Amino acid sequence: MKLQPGQSIGGYTLLAPLHEGGMATLWRVSHPRQSFPLLMKLPHLGYGEDVAKLVGFEVERMLMPALSGPHVPRFVASGDDGDQPWLVMEQVPGDTLRGLLDEAPLPVDRVAALGALAATALEDLHRQHVVHLDIKPSNLMRHVDPATGVERIVLIDFGLSHHAQLPDLLSEQFRIPLGTAPYISPEQVLGVRDDPRSDLFALGVSLYHLATGQRPFGNPTSQRGLRRRLYQDPAPPRALLPDLPRWFQEIVLRCLEVDPDARHPSAAQLAFDLAHPEQVPLTERAERARRDGRLQVARRWLRALGREPATAESGPAHAARDAPLVMVALDTRQGDAGLDAALNDVVQRIVHTSPGARLACVTVMRTARVGMDSNLDEAGRNRHVKRLVAMRHWARALRLPDHRITFHVLESSDVAEALVAFARGNGIDHLLMGARGVTGMRRILGSVSARVVAEADCTVTVVRGTRSAIAPA
Repeated sequence: MKLQPGQSIGGYTLLAPLHEGGMATLWRVSHPRQSFPLLMKLPHLGYGEDVAKLVGFEVERMLMPALSGPHVPRFVASGDDGDQPWLVMEQVPGDTLRGLLDEAPLPVDRVAALGALAATALEDLHRQHVVHLDIKPSNLMRHVDPATGVERIVLIDFGLSHHAQLPDLLSEQFRIPLGTAPYISPEQVLGVRDDPRSDLFALGVSLYHLATGQRPFGNPTSQRGLRRRLYQDPAPPRALLPDLPRWFQEIVLRCLEVDPDARHPSAAQLAFDLAHPEQVPLTERAERARRDGRLQVARRWLRALGREPATAESGPAHAARDAPLVMVALDTRQGDAGLDAALNDVVQRIVHTSPGARLACVTVMRTARVGMDSNLDEAGRNRHVKRLVAMRHWARALRLPDHRITFHVLESSDVAEALVAFARGNGIDHLLMGARGVTGMRRILGSVSARVVAEADCTVTVVRGTRSAIAPA
């Protein structure tokens, strides 16, 4: 969609572009029933866009209505305009801390004051059961209340966030570290996404950068580079700038501990230390003058050697019997309205029988084994978003609240393998899918549904549109 001022999307009028980011475009918009400044986020949908970014936009649309308070933008509305998803929120006046990096190193008192405000904002977020997981200067907005002159930090961009009481779409669909490389915590490298102390680590990286002008861990570009965070310590801030106070080094190095248990227990405690430096108890961290020696690093490397990314199987047991995880595999292009209706009917009976059940709607976009497939169709429409729109349309009759249903577009050259892997990786209890007529080629090669029945670890129900019988396996 070509965007231009005066265009209407979802009843909102585009006024002027504000920012072109790697994931989305931000526009200032207006609405006759809203009196405060509004901002619309529209994700990029063109060729080559990272699917994780599109899923991240879905995460933000799901999570923002659950947030409130002075440290997050106010959610207004979200929807889809044809194939184009959109999200409208309050436009918070102010600038992010990203611009301050060009002025670094900043005076330590200013860095500590900004850090205390950011930690206070994080404490408010964590009390709402949310871990941000992408804290960095460009996601910390400084806002000054024009009426009172009070300064605060507003957190923005929740595309990688985790809400303890909402589905985690990113961990369900991806098995890679998610975050911004210079700021990502060691436990995020291992796939842990539910520890609020991960945000304290990222804030510590930001404070280090603002105070010294350097990143403590550089900017790694590979999985191997990220794993160094499990055993390599950063240069102490005072080794770069000897005039930095010991209390500041104590606080920052505590934030950057590999073990979350060695960091501040909460963002509130970190905010208190930054606001009351005279009361910070100093340990050996405050006196460090250089990185640890090779022997200490080697010992940590050996301990990190056996630590592998977290999987669904290694975590706590999934839902109880009265709250099953149900997955429905949808072929959005199969064109059999009778099969769609039959599958919808069976899913309705199952999810409404178990009020605690959660439904994952999954479709697989087949890709070539060799070469790069375009994610645009002949008409220039994003195939990933088309699948999401089609699944949402199919699911409307279910009338499930947002926290009980999620949508996933997988990419694979092997549809059955992708469905089985998703079900296994997310602890699915019951998988439902439609089966079309058997052709001669399917008899030879085996149908997708037959392979899923044979290989899945969970109960599988195959539904046919031509008759009401259901074949559980």
